[in-house]
Amino acid sequence: MPPARHITLVHEQNEFAEARAAEKAENARQSAIAARTVASHSHNADDCQSLLAMLGLDALAGKQAKTLR
Repeated sequence: MPPARHITLVHEQNEFAEARAAEKAENARQSAIAARTVASHSHNADDCQSLLAMLGLDALAGKQAKTLR
C-alpha cells in the first residue's frame, strides 16, 4: 500500500472520531436540557422521576445543563 493512502486513511479515521465525539457531546447537551425541561414542567418529584424514566433521560444530566450551555 502506498504511504500516501495510509496517511489519508489515518486522517479520515481521525475526522470520523472527532465527528463522533462532537455528536456525543451534543447529544449529552440536548439530553441535559431535555431533562431540565421535563423537571420544570413536572408537578412533583415523583412525576418528574417517572417522566424522566419514560423518556430515558437522566436527572443528573439535567443538573449539568447549566455548565453545558
